[in-house]
Amino acid sequence: MLPLEVMITFSVAALVLALVPGPDNFYVLSVSALQGRVSGYCVILGLCTGLILHSMAVALGAAVIFQTSALAFTLLKYCGAAYLVYLAWQAFRSRGEGNGCVSVPRARLRSLYTRGILMNISNPKVSLFFLAFLPQFADPARGSIPLQIVLLGGLFILSTILVFGAIASLAGAAGACLGRRPGLYAITRNMAALVFLALAARLITAQR
Repeated sequence: MLPLEVMITFSVAALVLALVPGPDNFYVLSVSALQGRVSGYCVILGLCTGLILHSMAVALGAAVIFQTSALAFTLLKYCGAAYLVYLAWQAFRSRGEGNGCVSVPRARLRSLYTRGILMNISNPKVSLFFLAFLPQFADPARGSIPLQIVLLGGLFILSTILVFGAIASLAGAAGACLGRRPGLYAITRNMAALVFLALAARLITAQR
């Protein structure tokens, strides 16, 4: 069992890390601003599902593959970059209205959930980060290391939901205003596409 002080320290660190700009929180921001906060919440659920998979991979030792295999890391890195380019294209060609109050079809919500999962698991840096970060708070003297890793992953996911949920809510409110100003909406859409391209370029140049 994790001591209370360890859980508090870890949770504070996780909250701070969730605030650091990156592909995931920017995607939540852009989707929420362009398609509404409900869409953003679906992306968050997808991203957190991906974090569950990363946590399990670390607990089971599978993440070590990406630390030791240059080929596996490179393949996943390029897949992630390609997906970011796809998201940039989707943002650029979007013609919807940024109104957080509109009803979103269930099919689109399912698609956004799936995109969130793909967005997260196609970034090998997340696996390596979890592999480096989570074990620092685990101790064999407290019992099963895999169980501790899973618990820490759960705390990290909770922190992510809190931070990303706030981002989605604020961006959704801003998006409702953008929907009434087509010019600003178009600028925001194009900026989102450019940032996704920049993130793709950064991922391609990332090293293990």
